[in-house]
Amino acid sequence: MTELNDLPLRDSLRGKAPYGAPQLHVPVALNVNENTHEISEPILVDIISRLALALKDINRYPDREFTSLRNSLANYLGHGLTESQIWAANGSNEILQQLFMAFGGPGRKALSFTPTYSMYSIIASSTDTQYVEVGRGDRYEINEGLVVEAIKTHQPHITIICSPNNPTGTPVSLEVIKAAYEATSGILVVDEAYAEFSLNDDSALSLLEGRERLLISRTMSKAFAFAGARVGYLAADSAVCDAMRLVRLPYHLSALTQAAAEAALAHSSEMLRTVEDIREQRDRLYVSLQDLGLDPYRSDANFILVGGIEDPDGMWKALLDQGILVRNVGIPNTLRITAGTEAETSAVIAAITELVSAK
Repeated sequence: MTELNDLPLRDSLRGKAPYGAPQLHVPVALNVNENTHEISEPILVDIISRLALALKDINRYPDREFTSLRNSLANYLGHGLTESQIWAANGSNEILQQLFMAFGGPGRKALSFTPTYSMYSIIASSTDTQYVEVGRGDRYEINEGLVVEAIKTHQPHITIICSPNNPTGTPVSLEVIKAAYEATSGILVVDEAYAEFSLNDDSALSLLEGRERLLISRTMSKAFAFAGARVGYLAADSAVCDAMRLVRLPYHLSALTQAAAEAALAHSSEMLRTVEDIREQRDRLYVSLQDLGLDPYRSDANFILVGGIEDPDGMWKALLDQGILVRNVGIPNTLRITAGTEAETSAVIAAITELVSAK
């Protein structure tokens, strides 16, 4: 049987590994930061009815400009945004890929602050963009001095700041975002995939006016419990949306995706009611792990990075044996745990308590 290395693969892709997390059928899956709450039946019924209407014209191509969806997203975000400043794609990963296709590529450089979302480096590799990693400071925090120094040293065409950061949950202040923007002549991408879980309103959306190189990436996968729908979106200057049109595939958002996303946005208040419960479970998880003598990092996301674990692989396996799936992201002595429902959070706390007490 032919193997990957037998193919005339592009040299820059040889030896690379694809992104992936274990997809196992377990009672408590807390490994990929999904919103584990189910969508209510009335909202599901409305989504299904809109999908049925979209199917009536499924023989035709969808709205290439997805204008209605962009209007709905602009209304959801507020901050005086209009549909001309909104872009959408099949998950925020496709948003990031299109950004790298438009602003990265051979001879260009991207910068981010690690540990951070692993897809940044993968997308950089797939677009032949040089990827520069600068380590975060104590407790995985970043400040103005660290960020500005990194940008001045490396002069990237693309700078990405994940806020809150994945996989550490670390929030980033608006002062850091403003300093980063002033320091670079390239584009600055603020990845706000987990923004709705933050307790403050420090979204970089408030900084967009007058900053044409500032781009805010968001997703409906997390707070909206819409991971399976694959809907990501971008807020930026309208010229950035024009740049995205240069690299997107024709009709890249299906009619069904557009219909489902608009239905969810029409019920945004109800869809986001679980966010407060998730915050409560996140904070409960934090306190419980701290009480057990572990070292959880502060988080504004829907997950906790837990430090102080002597044998992360062993604990991961022991939890899996009890039907609980968490994530080993490769940071020494840590595991990452999604804040799930109250019952799921109770289960993981009880299991870890038993494992720690058994030592």
